[in-house]
Amino acid sequence: MSRIGFYSGSFDPVTLGHSDVIARAAELVDHLVVGVGVHVSKKPMFTAEQRVAMLRSQTGLIADKSGCEIDVETFANLAVDAAREHGATVIFRGLRDGMDFDYEMQMAGMNGQMAPEIQTVFISASPAVRHIAANLVRQIVAMGGDVSSFLAPAVMDVIRQKVPNES
Repeated sequence: MSRIGFYSGSFDPVTLGHSDVIARAAELVDHLVVGVGVHVSKKPMFTAEQRVAMLRSQTGLIADKSGCEIDVETFANLAVDAAREHGATVIFRGLRDGMDFDYEMQMAGMNGQMAPEIQTVFISASPAVRHIAANLVRQIVAMGGDVSSFLAPAVMDVIRQKVPNES
């Protein structure tokens, strides 16, 4: 029986922190579904299609290295429902700090009540990427700053196309 995991986020844009969690989650399951949340009330910097493409550019190498099959899909419902739809038995959540832990514990409790068959596994971010947050990357880009140390080169290329003055 294949172990299927689900890791969700907005990935706007996908950062080295996201890639770190994906790589580490891929070591724990046979099949990982990376869910790109699409919510009509949010105004993302990148379209869902761009976010999926950025993730696919990052996950190919991770899949090759780990031997884990990785799919990138969009979803517009609850993450726990999307996980269930993909047959996941585990939801992965990345933790950077104590604030993340408090929020994620609440979410894990709610998800556990709605879907007791799905476990939540927390993956603490590696020290080298623990400080990276996509919302801060977006703010830095908006103010003309250099975000190249927070993103993979392929993602930087997408940033440069969207914001031509970005170095």
